[in-house]
Amino acid sequence: MPAPGRFPAPGPLGGPDQSAPGAGVTDAHAAPRRRHPLPPSGHAPSPQPHVPLPAQRSATAPAPAGQPPARPRAVPEPLTLLLIEAEPGGGPGVARMLEQAGAGRHGERIRVRTARNLTEAERLLGPDVHCILLDLSVPGEGSGAAPEEGAGPGDVGDELAALHAVLAMAPAHAVLTLTDEDDVELAAEAVRVGAQDYLFRGELDGRVLGRAIRYAVERKRADLTQSRLTASRLRAQENARLERGLLPTPLLAGSGLGFAACYRPGLPLPSAGGTPTRALLGGDFYDAVRTPDGAVHAMIGDVCGHGPDEAALGVELRIAWRALTFAGLVGDELMATLQQVLENERADDEIFATMCTVDISPDARRAGLYLAGHPAPLVAAPGGRPRLLPQELGGPALGLLPHARWPRQQVDLGGAWRLMLYTDGLIEGRTGPGRGRLGQEGMLSLVGSLLDRGLGGEDLLHGAVTEARALNGGDLTDDVAVLLLDRPPGPRGPGDRRP
Repeated sequence: MPAPGRFPAPGPLGGPDQSAPGAGVTDAHAAPRRRHPLPPSGHAPSPQPHVPLPAQRSATAPAPAGQPPARPRAVPEPLTLLLIEAEPGGGPGVARMLEQAGAGRHGERIRVRTARNLTEAERLLGPDVHCILLDLSVPGEGSGAAPEEGAGPGDVGDELAALHAVLAMAPAHAVLTLTDEDDVELAAEAVRVGAQDYLFRGELDGRVLGRAIRYAVERKRADLTQSRLTASRLRAQENARLERGLLPTPLLAGSGLGFAACYRPGLPLPSAGGTPTRALLGGDFYDAVRTPDGAVHAMIGDVCGHGPDEAALGVELRIAWRALTFAGLVGDELMATLQQVLENERADDEIFATMCTVDISPDARRAGLYLAGHPAPLVAAPGGRPRLLPQELGGPALGLLPHARWPRQQVDLGGAWRLMLYTDGLIEGRTGPGRGRLGQEGMLSLVGSLLDRGLGGEDLLHGAVTEARALNGGDLTDDVAVLLLDRPPGPRGPGDRRP
């Protein structure tokens, strides 16, 4: 809908619109009035108030001397009505009614387009049309709307065939219906199936029609707004359910390890002519648990793509990983089972997922590393520089190759360490206007500088994501998930989460 604004003072009433055969367009507004000049400075104001032009958005009469000026009066926005009647000019004369009723009444202006049938109406229906007035005597044949099942020639459903076609043709437009006084049941049924209001021919006049049009437009806007709010609320509830599965609560009690995580959906590049839209959830997922034998298991993964389907698949893989880990599966056997889950649950054979898992020994000095097409984690000792864990023996991403293998790589962690797992959204951001990417080496340098500043826990992770975003010059296009496990020097209490 065009935004309201100033438009030039109207001239004489225009003739019919020649844009389509048989279609007439009339501007129904008041004739221009003579503007009385304001009195010169220092003189008393004229006893005759200043009369605003109809097209002005607001106007104020000069206030008497010594009194504050009157508050400007808002003028309703100009509207366009599409009138669909079988015999234009033979009906109630809608355009003339609106023209006469609008004369001298706050500058109201309603433009009328006339169509003789649904075919012409579809041609004249554009984004500048705000309301449709449908004469229910217009036949619905040829409109593409089939009569309701079981409806006879005289049934209400058959008489509303044209209305059904109009509602399907213009779902975002306000619709009024026009019928005879003895068709009360038909008029009420028209509102039930989707019209904003109904009008009777015998009771119609310009002022009633003008109010009905504006009421219908505002009611339709309110209905659309409520529909969008309802859809947004349902989407938020669905995303909350996904988030509870995608962003889990780690089960690390008694491990003596600190845990922190950071998750941020990406802002995918827009399609041609579109605008970027940030998803509430992406395909990245992670988890960390401690099994009864005292070992700590951590995982991070990334389903290719963005959106709720990928997020749902990530939730399934995470829950499957947690269940299988508690059941005692590790390493290659665990990865092969997760690949079966992915193959059975994915919507398309081309969907795959990368994953990194580590199992940390009960004394927290050693770990087994498994990579499925995923970048290797980094580890840093206190006072040392961060380094990447080995990734030469990694296997393919889940869902790419049948009967694939994922060998275990043994890693010595030492007495105190920080272990950071991440998805590729963190390292694929740009580092300037060129083609350069942050990459793993750039990430090592970035994390090292944050460690030098004394950051740790969630501050370290949020700092890394924020710095990567700043280097990228804006939002990262891919989802980012980062998980941090740390074992501080010295004894550690039973708490398992660090700020």
